[in-house]
Amino acid sequence: MIDDTTNLPTPTDTGRGRVSTLEQLADIPEETIWLQKQKSARTRRAYRLDVQHFMRTLGITTPAQLRQADHKAVIAWERFMREVEGAASSTIRRRLAALSSLYKHLVRYGHAARNPVGEVERPAINRDEGSTLAFSKTQARKVLDAPAEDTVAGLRDRAILSVGLQVGLRRAEIAALKVGDLHQNRGYDSLRVSRKGGKRDALAINPQTAARLRAYLDAAGHMADVDGPLFRPLRHNGKRNEQRRQMDPDAIDRVVRKYAGELGLDRGYSAHSMRATFITTALENGAQLEDVQKAAGHRDLGTTKLYDRRGYNPEKAASFFATY
Repeated sequence: MIDDTTNLPTPTDTGRGRVSTLEQLADIPEETIWLQKQKSARTRRAYRLDVQHFMRTLGITTPAQLRQADHKAVIAWERFMREVEGAASSTIRRRLAALSSLYKHLVRYGHAARNPVGEVERPAINRDEGSTLAFSKTQARKVLDAPAEDTVAGLRDRAILSVGLQVGLRRAEIAALKVGDLHQNRGYDSLRVSRKGGKRDALAINPQTAARLRAYLDAAGHMADVDGPLFRPLRHNGKRNEQRRQMDPDAIDRVVRKYAGELGLDRGYSAHSMRATFITTALENGAQLEDVQKAAGHRDLGTTKLYDRRGYNPEKAASFFATY
């Protein structure tokens, strides 16, 4: 019932075609319309799985049952996730937010009487610091220089790591970059970035990052393909236009984990660790919080602060003074 694969029909040039399209749209469940209006494919998938979890837990099988669910059903679901599944508070909050988004849509368009999630208290989480691991400056330097400089794969990975650690982009933003997004603006090398929600930003970038990007493009041979993906997989998958495939965001994660692992670092490091490291390092070196917020693409300044690890100083831990 919650379907993120349905393609909404496109109106034709004839009057009759438009009528047919309206009739087709009328037959699509409102829950599917809600899901389709989410701009990100990853958001659609996450929302679909979260709502399906609610339905599966409560034994809901029809749109009518879903639309009639009340706060007692949501409370039972929250308790199941917390006490039976042992889900993290962040997971529970995310699932509740997805369900709340659906019910707000249904209420707005007259398909539900109220939003039952609004009556349920959400679990508290630590808003002062996020859980993403960050690299130290020494570790970040080693990770940046770990890939080989004499292979296309190594040059690509050096550029990816530089964009993550020295520009602070999300892994999906890195994967979505086009060759033409690397440009000069007012004399500075810059990147055009597609943000969450479809917003576009232009960011001046570290000269080392620009040099690494150009070295990779020269070696890979697609510098002139300005509309093609910047970062590309090196193995073919048999699909058409395989030479112009962009890397999957999960592949960006694997690049970070690979070189962190080679250096003997904790398995918990990921592409998100590059953002936490970028934000902390930029702030430590004197960047203004508002400028870092813009670079990170955060709407809320509080979100940027979650990635700031300046307050975590393990070398000053009280435990080191408890000697006996």
